[in-house]
Amino acid sequence: MKTILLGVAAVVAALGVAAPASAADLPARVYTKAPAMVPAIYDWSGVYIGINGGGGSTHKCWDITNDLGFPVSPAFREGCHDATGGFVGGQLGYRWQAASWVFGVEAQGDWADFSGSNVSLFSGATNQTKMDAFGLFTGQVGYAWNNVLWYVKGGAAITDDRYYGLVTGTNTQIDTANETRWGGTVGTGIEVAFAPDWSVAVEYDHLFMGSRNLNFTTVGTGTFTRNDRISQDVDIGTVRINYRWGGPVISKY
Repeated sequence: MKTILLGVAAVVAALGVAAPASAADLPARVYTKAPAMVPAIYDWSGVYIGINGGGGSTHKCWDITNDLGFPVSPAFREGCHDATGGFVGGQLGYRWQAASWVFGVEAQGDWADFSGSNVSLFSGATNQTKMDAFGLFTGQVGYAWNNVLWYVKGGAAITDDRYYGLVTGTNTQIDTANETRWGGTVGTGIEVAFAPDWSVAVEYDHLFMGSRNLNFTTVGTGTFTRNDRISQDVDIGTVRINYRWGGPVISKY
């Protein structure tokens, strides 16, 4: 037994001497840093819904073509005015992102209170305009810098308009007409995502609504009074807040 213990002790001692020598022969360990993290890339893809509000102006020009059944030829320019005011409404859309390009479709509807008037150069009465509502149905193309998106849009526009003839000075109503008018729109905006699902945007849109001939009638009896060709263009500035779902925030390393 004593011989075995002495033999084990000798082996352990020999290993103790050899181990430092072997470690000394090994190359120094090389330490590598973890790959640097790239900031999260915001993905604009997904369905979004939001609210909006703002102000604008609709430019109206009136040309009378018929007065009490008698044609006015050529049409006589009664005058122009800007109907101004505010609006509030909402929007619903869908976007998809490919690299830094963003594409989308959107529907927007707003209640509006745009009003204005001018004295007719033909009759001396006051012509008044009120725009009660409008809608936009558009496609979008944009370019994203992470959580900042610049986009342009274009498509169809619809407005709900009411027109009144008033006695100048007393504002007694003489006649009225109303219409729902279709036209086109183009616009641009900048949108910033301030949370994973929330973004805020500012936008400008111009609506090309063209010209329409409208028959005016008296209130109550519905008797024809005149026909006016009324042209319309609309400019609006909007602040929008959107909530989005369906698109992830992607982290890349």
